[in-house]
Amino acid sequence: MDKLLVEGGRPLYGEIQVSGSKNASLPILMACLMLSQETTLYNVPNLRDINTTLKLLEYLGCKVNKNRGIIKVCASKIQPEAPYDLVRTMRASILCLGPLLAVLGKAKVALPGGCAIGSRPVDLHLKGLEKMGASFQLEQGYIIGTCSKLKGTHIYFDFPTVGGTENLLMAACLAEGETILENAAKEPEIIDLANFLIEAGAKIQGHGTSIIKIQGVNKLKGIKYEVMPDRIEAGTYMIAGAITRGEITITNCPVEELDAVITKLKEMGVKCSVDSEKKIVQILESTDIQGIDVITAPYPGFPTDMQAQIMALMCVAKGSGMIKETIFENRFMHVLELVRLGANIKLSGDTALIRGVSFLRGAPVMASDLRASASLVLAGLAARGVTEIHRVYHLDRGYEKIEQKLSKVGAKIWRIK
Repeated sequence: MDKLLVEGGRPLYGEIQVSGSKNASLPILMACLMLSQETTLYNVPNLRDINTTLKLLEYLGCKVNKNRGIIKVCASKIQPEAPYDLVRTMRASILCLGPLLAVLGKAKVALPGGCAIGSRPVDLHLKGLEKMGASFQLEQGYIIGTCSKLKGTHIYFDFPTVGGTENLLMAACLAEGETILENAAKEPEIIDLANFLIEAGAKIQGHGTSIIKIQGVNKLKGIKYEVMPDRIEAGTYMIAGAITRGEITITNCPVEELDAVITKLKEMGVKCSVDSEKKIVQILESTDIQGIDVITAPYPGFPTDMQAQIMALMCVAKGSGMIKETIFENRFMHVLELVRLGANIKLSGDTALIRGVSFLRGAPVMASDLRASASLVLAGLAARGVTEIHRVYHLDRGYEKIEQKLSKVGAKIWRIK
């Protein structure tokens, strides 16, 4: 099993280009199950989760071709079963449920796995699909769904679920009549999915707002489409510049979609230069970084996927700060590992109190999930000595060539197999 070694204490200088969005690519790839012709996707990152998704699409009957960030998918003949071996490591695998029901009228999908960051039930997906006419039973760890023809309906989400919004948005595109999704999630990745579907022939209005209206169509056509840049990767590299007190230029950066993160970094005293038109953010050398209060929230609030990373920065800021996690109940698993590096963090329920220290010190640590892995890399970049990060397979699920990108801007970081 791979591990990373990080020798910290070096300011980073240079340019990092952001890869395509993992969280946008995954639902868009699943949506290819519904397209009647070959689809070409550009700017798809080379990640573990992407490769798992491509294997799943091939198992489902798609023809898949991958070449340097360009992926071609043709769903000419598909079958309804997504096996446990392919979906056990990836939460997004549940997103094939809606497309399979829309196209085939049946689906057999293993209950998915993914990061151990708390309960993320699929009941909102199932309730919505049931309102559209599907019926489900659970057998030996599989969700088995059937329907004669999905029908448009009015669906209200108890809370704005990203995966649930994506699954039902896709299913509704081929349903009979109009579907209204109320209290829908507003994440940029949902907007990207909707834009992809619209280009393929779907009739969608309101994406990016809490009410999305979809008028079902008979079929969707194959298209060429470029996936948006990854806002979480971009935010992580911004913090890499800030935590090392370096100067980093982030290119191909989804600036507007990172407004909450950039606002908080500026509040901490991080010097940022932002050019929205050219998709560039520069993190300039900052010395007087202060602790602040952060509350995670659905978009456009501060993203839970950036909580661990900004916590790492707060560990070496002046004064104290507080982070309240409102999305997942078990997303502080990185805290004990940061404490091993010398951080001063106290937990109380869904809140972490962080008192900044003068410096962190390298030590062996273990990653518990994708974003926790990123926070440990960031802390390692700032720490004195060598930080040894174990279980970095989590990191490979969401960051493309992270050690190569950081090495190019001056980090001393190695992967040990």
